[in-house]
Amino acid sequence: MNARPRPNTRQGLLRARRHIGYHYDLGNNLFRLMLDETMTYSCAVFERSDEPLAVAQQRKLRQVCDKLELTPDDRVLEIGCGWGSFALVAAGEYGAHVTGLTISAEQAELARTRVAAAGLADRVTIVEEDYREHQGSYTKLASIEMLEAIGERQFPIFFGACDRFLELGGVACIQTILVPDHRYARYRRSADWIERYVFPGCLIPSFTALTGVMAHESRLSMRSVEEIGEHYGETLKRWRSHFWETIDEVRALGYDERFVRTWDFYLGSCEAAFRTGWLHDAQLVLTR
Repeated sequence: MNARPRPNTRQGLLRARRHIGYHYDLGNNLFRLMLDETMTYSCAVFERSDEPLAVAQQRKLRQVCDKLELTPDDRVLEIGCGWGSFALVAAGEYGAHVTGLTISAEQAELARTRVAAAGLADRVTIVEEDYREHQGSYTKLASIEMLEAIGERQFPIFFGACDRFLELGGVACIQTILVPDHRYARYRRSADWIERYVFPGCLIPSFTALTGVMAHESRLSMRSVEEIGEHYGETLKRWRSHFWETIDEVRALGYDERFVRTWDFYLGSCEAAFRTGWLHDAQLVLTR
């Protein structure tokens, strides 16, 4: 039997790129139809259930910036920058200098276009690079719902990297989906439907598993934890509504009925999971 490759080998890096590409390189136009004008693919924070999704997403992004206590003097690394929504707020509203990492070619291309259109090319750099290969030193670090995508074997590497990237006194804000502790042991032993058909290679951590790895692999300390999973049901409801409101355009992009059924089940089942407490979402503030 062949040994499984280490997560930070060349083969492991290529596998990560394939896994991310499987989902995030489906096409920027699909995500434009499903998300909102901020192009933010993570849990929003609502004050009212009837407010626009973009408003709730901007609130979440500012919340992360505030927890990081961003200033124009900060050098910020974002691991998993998506289409650049956090970087645009951190640089545009807080004046920070941001380096955003992604291994999705589609995301990198659109993120750079958005940064240039916002006139922030002097403050935001989008790099198509795996965080495991990145070199640099930063005062602040953000990672918004990227951790779930990398798989359990990478959790120690991730926190070791965060420790390495952050200067002494630095602050990180990690937003991540969580499985309740009592379900984690059973969940991690077998791939679920989402891992098979939507996010290859993913594994959602539990809070205890995550903090245990963090304590063992880094010098990071937990400053605060805020549960925001109560907002994810509404976020997913909006995405699913947008998907069906634009279904003719989705089909015109070439997505077949199997994809449509898969995507609908993905969004609907995730909404149910958050509304029933089967899944949680939290913002962790860490200090170095």
